[in-house]
Amino acid sequence: MRFTFIIAVLVAVLLCSCNDKQSLQRYFVDNSENKDFIVLDVTSTILNLDKTKLSSEQKTALESFDKLNILAFRKDSTNVVKFETESKKINQILKAKEYQELMKVNSGSDIASVSFVGSEDNIKEFILYAKKDENGFAVVRVLGDDMNPNNILALMTVLKESKIDLEQLKPLEGLIK
Repeated sequence: MRFTFIIAVLVAVLLCSCNDKQSLQRYFVDNSENKDFIVLDVTSTILNLDKTKLSSEQKTALESFDKLNILAFRKDSTNVVKFETESKKINQILKAKEYQELMKVNSGSDIASVSFVGSEDNIKEFILYAKKDENGFAVVRVLGDDMNPNNILALMTVLKESKIDLEQLKPLEGLIK
C-alpha cells in the first residue's frame, strides 16, 4: 500500500511539472528548420569595435552581452494564414508573466515591443518584437549575463561607434524595407 502511494505521488508530481506553455526559446528551436523563418545567431563580433577606445562603462556593457538570436518570418502571398497564426503564437508567448514588458508601440498594422526576462538588476534577456503586416515579423533575443538598463544604454552608445558587419545580417535583407 505504501509503495502504491509513493508511486502515485511521483506520477502526480511528474504530471504537474510538465508545462504545456511554450517559451520563446522553445519557439525558436521548433521553427529553426522551418522554411518560412529566417534564423540568425549573432555574436558581439558583428560590432567590429576597437575595445581600447571604449570607456569602462562601455566595456562592462559589452562584456554583459553574449549574443543575439534572431527569428524572422517573411510574409508573402502563399503564407498569409500561417503569418497570422505564428504572430498570434508569439503574442501569446510574450504575455506570459516571465516576460516583463517595458514598451509597446501599436500603429494598427505595425507593432513593436520591448520586454525582458529576469529582474531589473539582473536581466537575462531582452526581447525585441516587431511586426509589419506587409513584410512579416521578427523576434530578437538579446542574451547576456548580469545585464541591466544602464548596460543597455551604454551598449547603445557602443552601437553608434561600431562598424557593424552587415554581411552577417544579409538574410534579413528582404524583410526590412
